[in-house]
Amino acid sequence: MSMSIYIHIPFCTNICSYCNFSKMFYKQKWVEQYLTKLEEEIFNKYKNEKINTLYIGGGTPSCLELPSLEKLLKILSNIKLQDKGEYTIEFNPEDLVEEKIKLISKYNINRVSIGVQTFNSRHLKTLNRKTDYEFLAKGIELLNKYGIDNISLDLMYGFNGQTKDELKDDLIKFTSLKIKHISTYSLILESNTSLFINDYKEIDPDLESDFYFMIINFLEEKGFNQYELSNFSKKGYESKHNLVYWNNENYYGFGLSAASYIEDERIVNTSSINSYFEGKTVREVEKLNRDDIIKYHLMLGFRKTKGININEFEKKYNINILSINNIEKLVEEGRLKISEGYIYIPREYLYLSNDILVELI
Repeated sequence: MSMSIYIHIPFCTNICSYCNFSKMFYKQKWVEQYLTKLEEEIFNKYKNEKINTLYIGGGTPSCLELPSLEKLLKILSNIKLQDKGEYTIEFNPEDLVEEKIKLISKYNINRVSIGVQTFNSRHLKTLNRKTDYEFLAKGIELLNKYGIDNISLDLMYGFNGQTKDELKDDLIKFTSLKIKHISTYSLILESNTSLFINDYKEIDPDLESDFYFMIINFLEEKGFNQYELSNFSKKGYESKHNLVYWNNENYYGFGLSAASYIEDERIVNTSSINSYFEGKTVREVEKLNRDDIIKYHLMLGFRKTKGININEFEKKYNINILSINNIEKLVEEGRLKISEGYIYIPREYLYLSNDILVELI
């Protein structure tokens, strides 16, 4: 059974206004205690399988002080990563300093995902973030210097009052950098965030749709292929780790609020730092039946622009995908298409993919 691993580091030196992930302000004494408990969790649950992809997310893993970051990477060096396995860490732009880049290179990290979001000062203020284009460009040069050229940037759009010219300016700056991948996110109000609490107004859905297709067209002109609803890459640089999720494959999740999917179980860790420190890592376990697993496969598989392989689906579940609720109807209506053995959502309906999935599930 092929496996991947996600590691959650919940600490941040700055709390963004839109983020509802499990996170907390940086406290060094908590970092040390957390890393000790994280090592225990990995030791107790990881069964020494060969791992295809390893991903360190957060929070802000890159905000760890250098000794703590090295302690984390030493812990993870006990995981058996496949030769040429994808090993990713998330960075904030301001953490792209040579000593940290040199360290992650030493521990064979080969992919970095950078949370840029936007270069627009007005929208950065909304997000409670700071990003400097020149500093980021120098940081990317440093990553390349240390042999890390698989670099992804996060692009956010859909701010209240954002114009097409502002989005185009971001797109021009993003694609001027030496990167291989771009993940895009429309700003969504999540509960328990300061934007939600302060009643921030979301943009008109029609304008958001215009932005979405503007991004697709611009990035494809610049050589970035859209391989998933919100993700674009140069050829061969798709996120292998995220494809594990979208292909409904197995993975471990270690750390606060991390989720695992192992055979027919989904396991979600506690989001309470105190419970985690007490060794009470698991919050809930969901036992999945065959129908549940098929539903997850449909929800995740249709996120990929290539869609779902019809023959592989039938081999895996012993069912013709066209016999599933409403699929033939959606094909007849043109909201699903079949080509070269795959069934997928055509580009003109990608923005409405959630509506299509609701009809299926």
